[in-house]
Amino acid sequence: MINTGSLANLKIVDASRVLGGPYAGQILADHGADVIKLEPPAGDETRGWGPPFLGDAASYFLGLNRNKRGIAVDLSQEMGRELLLTLLEDADVLIENFKTGTMERWGLGHDELARRFPRLIHCRVSGFGSDGPRGGLPGYDAAIQALCGIMSVNGEQGGQPLRVGLPVVDMVTGLNAALGILMALNERATSGKGQFVEASLYDCGVSLLHPHLPNYYLSGKVAGPSGNAHPNICPYDTFTTGTEPIFLAVGNNRQFATLCTMIDRPDLPGDPRFASNSQRNINRDALKEQLEAALAPFDCADLSERLIKAGVPCGAVRSIDQVIADPHTIHREMVVDIGEYRGTGSPIKLSRTPASYRRAPPAFAQHSAEVMAERALDPDSYRDVLPGLDPEPQAKRKA
Repeated sequence: MINTGSLANLKIVDASRVLGGPYAGQILADHGADVIKLEPPAGDETRGWGPPFLGDAASYFLGLNRNKRGIAVDLSQEMGRELLLTLLEDADVLIENFKTGTMERWGLGHDELARRFPRLIHCRVSGFGSDGPRGGLPGYDAAIQALCGIMSVNGEQGGQPLRVGLPVVDMVTGLNAALGILMALNERATSGKGQFVEASLYDCGVSLLHPHLPNYYLSGKVAGPSGNAHPNICPYDTFTTGTEPIFLAVGNNRQFATLCTMIDRPDLPGDPRFASNSQRNINRDALKEQLEAALAPFDCADLSERLIKAGVPCGAVRSIDQVIADPHTIHREMVVDIGEYRGTGSPIKLSRTPASYRRAPPAFAQHSAEVMAERALDPDSYRDVLPGLDPEPQAKRKA
Protein backbone atom coordinates (compact mmCIF):
# COMPACT_ATOMS: atom_id res chain seq x y z
CA MET A 1 0.00 0.00 0.00
CA ILE A 2 1.25 3.49 -0.87
CA ASN A 3 2.14 5.66 2.10
CA THR A 4 0.17 8.89 1.79
CA GLY A 5 0.05 9.68 5.50
CA SER A 6 0.42 13.12 7.02
CA LEU A 7 3.65 12.06 8.75
CA ALA A 8 5.31 10.42 5.74
CA ASN A 9 8.31 12.75 6.02
CA LEU A 10 9.17 11.65 9.57
CA LYS A 11 11.78 9.13 10.66
CA ILE A 12 11.39 7.65 14.11
CA VAL A 13 13.48 5.25 16.17
CA ASP A 14 11.19 3.47 18.63
CA ALA A 15 13.38 1.87 21.29
CA SER A 16 10.47 1.42 23.70
CA ARG A 17 8.90 -1.80 24.92
CA VAL A 18 5.62 -3.09 26.35
CA LEU A 19 2.72 -0.66 25.78
CA GLY A 20 2.86 3.13 26.20
CA GLY A 21 5.85 3.84 23.96
CA PRO A 22 5.03 1.23 21.30
CA TYR A 23 1.45 2.49 21.13
CA ALA A 24 2.71 6.03 20.52
CA GLY A 25 5.00 4.68 17.80
CA GLN A 26 2.15 2.82 16.13
CA ILE A 27 -0.07 5.93 16.13
CA LEU A 28 2.66 7.82 14.27
CA ALA A 29 3.47 4.87 11.99
CA ASP A 30 -0.17 4.45 10.96
CA HIS A 31 -0.10 8.03 9.74
CA GLY A 32 2.96 7.54 7.60
CA ALA A 33 6.06 7.87 9.76
CA ASP A 34 8.95 5.52 9.00
CA VAL A 35 9.31 3.82 12.38
CA ILE A 36 12.21 1.52 13.16
CA LYS A 37 11.43 -0.60 16.22
CA LEU A 38 14.64 -1.33 18.08
CA GLU A 39 14.39 -4.32 20.39
CA PRO A 40 16.88 -5.69 22.94
CA PRO A 41 18.50 -9.12 22.39
CA ALA A 42 15.73 -10.81 24.37
CA GLY A 43 13.05 -9.01 22.37
CA ASP A 44 10.15 -6.90 23.57
CA GLU A 45 8.74 -8.90 26.47
CA THR A 46 5.21 -8.62 25.09
CA ARG A 47 6.23 -11.04 22.32
CA GLY A 48 5.73 -13.68 24.99
CA TRP A 49 2.54 -12.31 26.57
CA GLY A 50 0.27 -15.01 25.17
CA PRO A 51 -1.40 -17.15 24.03
CA PRO A 52 -2.63 -16.53 21.44
CA PHE A 53 0.43 -16.32 19.14
CA LEU A 54 1.08 -15.65 15.47
CA GLY A 55 4.59 -16.80 14.57
CA ASP A 56 7.01 -15.59 17.24
CA ALA A 57 4.71 -12.89 18.59
CA ALA A 58 1.81 -12.86 21.03
CA SER A 59 -1.35 -10.97 20.20
CA TYR A 60 -0.33 -8.35 22.78
CA PHE A 61 2.77 -7.45 20.75
CA LEU A 62 0.86 -7.56 17.46
CA GLY A 63 -1.64 -5.00 18.74
CA LEU A 64 1.02 -2.32 19.25
CA ASN A 65 3.67 -2.62 16.54
CA ARG A 66 2.04 -2.40 13.13
CA ASN A 67 3.69 -0.43 10.29
CA LYS A 68 7.13 -0.68 11.93
CA ARG A 69 10.36 -2.20 10.70
CA GLY A 70 12.06 -4.33 13.30
CA ILE A 71 15.70 -4.59 14.25
CA ALA A 72 17.43 -5.91 17.37
CA VAL A 73 20.45 -4.18 18.88
CA ASP A 74 22.39 -4.90 22.06
CA LEU A 75 22.68 -1.42 23.52
CA SER A 76 24.60 -2.71 26.52
CA GLN A 77 27.64 -2.87 24.24
CA GLU A 78 29.48 0.20 23.03
CA MET A 79 29.19 -0.83 19.40
CA GLY A 80 25.43 -1.20 19.81
CA ARG A 81 25.21 2.35 21.15
CA GLU A 82 27.32 3.56 18.24
CA LEU A 83 24.81 1.96 15.90
CA LEU A 84 21.94 3.71 17.68
CA LEU A 85 23.72 7.03 17.19
CA THR A 86 24.08 6.22 13.50
CA LEU A 87 20.34 5.56 13.28
CA LEU A 88 19.64 8.88 15.00
CA GLU A 89 21.68 10.87 12.47
CA ASP A 90 18.69 11.20 10.15
CA ALA A 91 15.92 10.59 12.70
CA ASP A 92 13.36 13.17 13.77
CA VAL A 93 12.21 11.37 16.91
CA LEU A 94 13.55 8.90 19.46
CA ILE A 95 10.98 7.11 21.64
CA GLU A 96 12.32 5.15 24.60
CA ASN A 97 11.20 3.91 27.99
CA PHE A 98 14.41 2.73 29.56
CA LYS A 99 14.58 2.97 33.33
CA THR A 100 15.45 6.53 34.30
CA GLY A 101 19.23 6.92 34.36
CA THR A 102 19.95 4.13 31.87
CA MET A 103 20.43 6.40 28.88
CA GLU A 104 22.56 8.73 30.98
CA ARG A 105 24.71 5.82 32.16
CA TRP A 106 25.28 4.90 28.52
CA GLY A 107 26.35 8.44 27.73
CA LEU A 108 23.13 8.97 25.77
CA GLY A 109 21.19 11.25 28.11
CA HIS A 110 19.10 14.05 26.69
CA ASP A 111 21.81 16.66 27.09
CA GLU A 112 24.24 14.57 25.06
CA LEU A 113 21.64 13.70 22.43
CA ALA A 114 20.65 17.36 22.13
CA ARG A 115 24.31 18.30 21.65
CA ARG A 116 24.79 15.71 18.90
CA PHE A 117 21.36 16.08 17.29
CA PRO A 118 19.95 19.52 18.04
CA ARG A 119 16.78 18.89 15.98
CA LEU A 120 15.94 15.55 17.59
CA ILE A 121 12.71 15.13 19.55
CA HIS A 122 13.56 12.80 22.43
CA CYS A 123 10.43 11.26 23.98
CA ARG A 124 10.61 9.24 27.15
CA VAL A 125 7.74 7.21 28.55
CA SER A 126 8.22 6.40 32.22
CA GLY A 127 6.37 5.28 35.31
CA PHE A 128 6.68 8.41 37.45
CA GLY A 129 8.86 10.85 35.54
CA SER A 130 12.50 11.55 36.23
CA ASP A 131 12.11 13.75 39.31
CA GLY A 132 10.02 14.16 42.44
CA PRO A 133 9.65 11.77 45.41
CA ARG A 134 8.85 8.83 43.13
CA GLY A 135 11.01 9.96 40.22
CA GLY A 136 12.74 7.13 38.40
CA LEU A 137 10.68 4.34 39.96
CA PRO A 138 9.19 1.68 37.68
CA GLY A 139 5.49 1.56 36.94
CA TYR A 140 3.01 -0.78 35.27
CA ASP A 141 -0.54 0.12 34.34
CA ALA A 142 -2.43 -1.70 37.09
CA ALA A 143 -0.14 -0.46 39.86
CA ILE A 144 -0.58 3.10 38.58
CA GLN A 145 -4.35 2.62 38.47
CA ALA A 146 -4.12 1.76 42.17
CA LEU A 147 -1.82 4.64 43.11
CA CYS A 148 -3.69 7.26 41.07
CA GLY A 149 -7.08 6.48 42.56
CA ILE A 150 -8.60 5.05 39.39
CA MET A 151 -9.33 1.74 41.12
CA SER A 152 -10.94 3.58 44.03
CA VAL A 153 -13.74 4.90 41.81
CA ASN A 154 -14.18 1.73 39.74
CA GLY A 155 -16.34 -1.20 40.76
CA GLU A 156 -19.78 -1.80 42.18
CA GLN A 157 -21.21 0.65 44.70
CA GLY A 158 -20.14 -0.46 48.15
CA GLY A 159 -17.74 -2.98 46.67
CA GLN A 160 -13.98 -3.26 46.60
CA PRO A 161 -11.82 -1.10 44.30
CA LEU A 162 -11.47 -2.71 40.89
CA ARG A 163 -8.94 -2.43 38.08
CA VAL A 164 -10.34 -1.09 34.83
CA GLY A 165 -10.47 -4.08 32.47
CA LEU A 166 -8.06 -2.61 29.91
CA PRO A 167 -4.68 -0.84 30.24
CA VAL A 168 -6.22 2.61 30.16
CA VAL A 169 -3.24 4.35 31.81
CA ASP A 170 -0.71 2.86 29.41
CA MET A 171 -2.84 3.72 26.41
CA VAL A 172 -3.53 7.32 27.39
CA THR A 173 0.19 7.70 28.13
CA GLY A 174 0.91 6.53 24.58
CA LEU A 175 -1.63 9.01 23.25
CA ASN A 176 -0.10 11.85 25.27
CA ALA A 177 3.39 10.84 24.14
CA ALA A 178 2.29 10.99 20.50
CA LEU A 179 0.58 14.33 21.13
CA GLY A 180 3.67 15.71 22.84
CA ILE A 181 5.87 14.57 19.96
CA LEU A 182 3.64 16.35 17.44
CA MET A 183 3.64 19.52 19.58
CA ALA A 184 7.43 19.46 19.72
CA LEU A 185 7.66 18.87 15.96
CA ASN A 186 5.33 21.80 15.34
CA GLU A 187 7.46 24.06 17.54
CA ARG A 188 10.63 22.82 15.83
CA ALA A 189 9.28 24.12 12.53
CA THR A 190 9.66 27.62 13.98
CA SER A 191 12.69 27.32 16.26
CA GLY A 192 14.65 24.65 14.40
CA LYS A 193 15.32 22.98 17.75
CA GLY A 194 14.30 19.65 19.19
CA GLN A 195 13.33 19.12 22.81
CA PHE A 196 12.69 16.50 25.48
CA VAL A 197 9.14 15.15 25.75
CA GLU A 198 8.18 13.23 28.86
CA ALA A 199 4.98 11.26 29.34
CA SER A 200 4.68 9.43 32.65
CA LEU A 201 2.07 6.88 33.60
CA TYR A 202 1.51 8.57 36.95
CA ASP A 203 0.79 12.01 35.48
CA CYS A 204 -1.48 10.52 32.84
CA GLY A 205 -3.31 8.43 35.43
CA VAL A 206 -4.02 11.50 37.55
CA SER A 207 -5.18 13.38 34.45
CA LEU A 208 -7.89 10.75 33.85
CA LEU A 209 -9.72 11.44 37.11
CA HIS A 210 -12.51 13.49 35.57
CA PRO A 211 -15.02 14.38 36.94
CA HIS A 212 -13.88 13.01 40.29
CA LEU A 213 -11.10 15.55 40.83
CA PRO A 214 -13.18 18.61 39.84
CA ASN A 215 -15.94 17.30 42.13
CA TYR A 216 -13.45 16.92 44.98
CA TYR A 217 -11.98 20.40 44.39
CA LEU A 218 -15.42 21.95 44.92
CA SER A 219 -17.07 19.65 47.45
CA GLY A 220 -14.22 18.07 49.40
CA LYS A 221 -16.06 14.74 49.12
CA VAL A 222 -14.02 11.67 48.19
CA ALA A 223 -15.70 9.58 45.50
CA GLY A 224 -15.98 5.82 45.73
CA PRO A 225 -17.11 3.08 43.37
CA SER A 226 -20.51 3.74 41.82
CA GLY A 227 -20.96 0.80 39.51
CA ASN A 228 -22.05 1.91 36.05
CA ALA A 229 -23.74 5.06 37.35
CA HIS A 230 -22.28 8.51 36.65
CA PRO A 231 -21.57 10.72 39.68
CA ASN A 232 -22.95 13.87 38.00
CA ILE A 233 -25.52 12.78 35.42
CA CYS A 234 -28.80 10.87 35.76
CA PRO A 235 -30.07 8.66 34.20
CA TYR A 236 -26.59 7.52 33.14
CA ASP A 237 -26.38 3.85 34.03
CA THR A 238 -27.26 0.32 32.94
CA PHE A 239 -30.93 -0.63 33.22
CA THR A 240 -32.63 -3.99 32.90
CA THR A 241 -35.07 -4.51 30.04
CA GLY A 242 -37.17 -7.45 28.96
CA THR A 243 -34.06 -9.00 27.41
CA GLU A 244 -30.49 -7.69 27.77
CA PRO A 245 -29.29 -4.69 29.81
CA ILE A 246 -29.28 -1.28 28.13
CA PHE A 247 -27.00 1.63 28.95
CA LEU A 248 -28.79 4.99 28.98
CA ALA A 249 -26.59 8.09 28.76
CA VAL A 250 -29.16 10.86 29.13
CA GLY A 251 -27.43 14.23 29.32
CA ASN A 252 -30.24 16.81 29.21
CA ASN A 253 -33.96 17.34 29.79
CA ARG A 254 -34.89 17.01 26.11
CA GLN A 255 -33.28 13.58 25.90
CA PHE A 256 -34.99 12.56 29.12
CA ALA A 257 -38.40 13.62 27.81
CA THR A 258 -37.84 11.69 24.57
CA LEU A 259 -36.83 8.59 26.49
CA CYS A 260 -39.88 8.75 28.73
CA THR A 261 -42.24 9.19 25.78
CA MET A 262 -40.75 6.21 23.93
CA ILE A 263 -41.10 3.89 26.94
CA ASP A 264 -44.68 5.02 27.55
CA ARG A 265 -43.96 7.11 30.63
CA PRO A 266 -44.44 10.71 29.36
CA ASP A 267 -45.48 11.72 32.87
CA LEU A 268 -42.04 11.30 34.44
CA PRO A 269 -40.51 14.64 33.31
CA GLY A 270 -43.38 16.42 35.05
CA ASP A 271 -42.64 14.77 38.37
CA PRO A 272 -40.75 17.35 40.51
CA ARG A 273 -38.34 14.62 41.61
CA PHE A 274 -37.21 14.15 38.00
CA ALA A 275 -37.70 17.57 36.44
CA SER A 276 -33.98 18.46 36.21
CA ASN A 277 -30.67 16.65 36.22
CA SER A 278 -29.90 17.84 39.75
CA GLN A 279 -33.25 16.50 41.02
CA ARG A 280 -32.81 13.26 39.13
CA ASN A 281 -29.40 12.85 40.78
CA ILE A 282 -30.90 13.34 44.24
CA ASN A 283 -33.66 10.85 43.49
CA ARG A 284 -31.73 8.45 41.29
CA ASP A 285 -32.81 5.29 43.12
CA ALA A 286 -36.49 6.14 42.75
CA LEU A 287 -35.98 7.04 39.10
CA LYS A 288 -34.18 3.77 38.37
CA GLU A 289 -37.06 1.83 39.86
CA GLN A 290 -39.56 3.72 37.68
CA LEU A 291 -37.49 3.34 34.51
CA GLU A 292 -36.79 -0.36 34.92
CA ALA A 293 -40.48 -1.06 35.49
CA ALA A 294 -41.26 0.81 32.26
CA LEU A 295 -38.44 -0.92 30.35
CA ALA A 296 -39.55 -4.44 31.32
CA PRO A 297 -41.76 -5.02 28.24
CA PHE A 298 -39.10 -3.89 25.75
CA ASP A 299 -36.48 -5.80 23.78
CA CYS A 300 -33.07 -4.21 24.40
CA ALA A 301 -31.70 -4.37 20.85
CA ASP A 302 -34.85 -2.99 19.25
CA LEU A 303 -35.33 -0.26 21.83
CA SER A 304 -31.70 0.87 21.77
CA GLU A 305 -31.84 1.29 17.98
CA ARG A 306 -35.05 3.32 18.16
CA LEU A 307 -33.85 5.47 21.05
CA ILE A 308 -30.52 6.42 19.51
CA LYS A 309 -32.19 7.29 16.21
CA ALA A 310 -34.52 9.55 18.19
CA GLY A 311 -31.54 11.35 19.74
CA VAL A 312 -31.22 9.53 23.06
CA PRO A 313 -27.61 8.29 23.57
CA CYS A 314 -27.73 4.66 24.59
CA GLY A 315 -26.42 1.25 23.71
CA ALA A 316 -26.99 -2.42 24.23
CA VAL A 317 -24.26 -3.93 26.42
CA ARG A 318 -22.34 -6.02 23.89
CA SER A 319 -19.49 -8.53 23.87
CA ILE A 320 -16.21 -8.21 21.96
CA ASP A 321 -17.28 -10.56 19.16
CA GLN A 322 -20.48 -8.58 18.62
CA VAL A 323 -18.49 -5.36 18.28
CA ILE A 324 -16.19 -6.82 15.61
CA ALA A 325 -19.16 -8.25 13.67
CA ASP A 326 -20.99 -4.90 13.64
CA PRO A 327 -21.24 -3.48 10.08
CA HIS A 328 -20.46 -0.03 11.47
CA THR A 329 -17.14 -1.27 12.90
CA ILE A 330 -16.22 -2.62 9.47
CA HIS A 331 -17.44 0.51 7.66
CA ARG A 332 -15.31 2.73 9.90
CA GLU A 333 -12.25 0.62 8.98
CA MET A 334 -11.63 -0.31 12.58
CA VAL A 335 -10.58 -3.86 11.62
CA VAL A 336 -7.36 -4.17 9.61
CA ASP A 337 -6.19 -7.29 7.76
CA ILE A 338 -2.66 -7.69 6.38
CA GLY A 339 -2.10 -11.31 5.37
CA GLU A 340 -2.50 -13.45 8.50
CA TYR A 341 -2.41 -10.38 10.72
CA ARG A 342 -5.62 -8.80 11.98
CA GLY A 343 -5.48 -5.59 14.00
CA THR A 344 -7.49 -2.62 15.17
CA GLY A 345 -7.59 0.40 12.87
CA SER A 346 -6.64 3.96 13.68
CA PRO A 347 -9.46 6.03 15.20
CA ILE A 348 -7.90 9.22 13.77
CA LYS A 349 -9.56 9.99 10.43
CA LEU A 350 -7.99 12.58 8.13
CA SER A 351 -9.79 13.48 4.90
CA ARG A 352 -6.80 13.98 2.57
CA THR A 353 -4.05 12.01 4.30
CA PRO A 354 -5.67 9.05 6.03
CA ALA A 355 -3.92 6.33 7.95
CA SER A 356 -2.59 3.41 5.92
CA TYR A 357 -1.75 -0.12 6.89
CA ARG A 358 1.41 -1.07 5.06
CA ARG A 359 3.21 -3.61 7.23
CA ALA A 360 2.22 -6.29 9.68
CA PRO A 361 4.13 -6.11 12.98
CA PRO A 362 7.71 -7.27 12.40
CA ALA A 363 9.15 -10.61 13.32
CA PHE A 364 12.11 -10.36 15.67
CA ALA A 365 14.99 -8.55 13.90
CA GLN A 366 13.17 -8.97 10.59
CA HIS A 367 14.52 -5.80 8.99
CA SER A 368 18.02 -5.57 10.49
CA ALA A 369 19.78 -6.27 7.20
CA GLU A 370 17.47 -3.92 5.31
CA VAL A 371 18.07 -1.04 7.72
CA MET A 372 21.83 -1.62 7.63
CA ALA A 373 21.87 -1.68 3.82
CA GLU A 374 20.02 1.65 3.65
CA ARG A 375 22.86 3.23 5.60
CA ALA A 376 25.61 1.45 3.66
CA LEU A 377 26.69 -0.33 6.85
CA ASP A 378 28.39 -3.72 6.76
CA PRO A 379 26.24 -6.11 8.85
CA ASP A 380 29.26 -8.31 9.58
CA SER A 381 30.95 -5.41 11.35
CA TYR A 382 28.02 -5.24 13.80
CA ARG A 383 27.16 -8.91 14.05
CA ASP A 384 28.09 -9.06 17.75
CA VAL A 385 25.42 -6.48 18.62
CA LEU A 386 22.75 -7.50 16.08
CA PRO A 387 21.05 -10.64 17.41
CA GLY A 388 18.88 -12.42 14.89
CA LEU A 389 20.61 -10.75 11.93
CA ASP A 390 19.93 -12.28 8.54
CA PRO A 391 22.68 -11.05 6.21
CA GLU A 392 20.37 -11.09 3.20
CA PRO A 393 18.17 -8.03 2.77
CA GLN A 394 14.44 -8.55 3.08
CA ALA A 395 13.75 -7.79 -0.59
CA LYS A 396 16.26 -10.43 -1.72
CA ARG A 397 14.68 -13.09 0.50
CA LYS A 398 11.23 -12.36 -0.91
CA ALA A 399 12.58 -12.60 -4.45
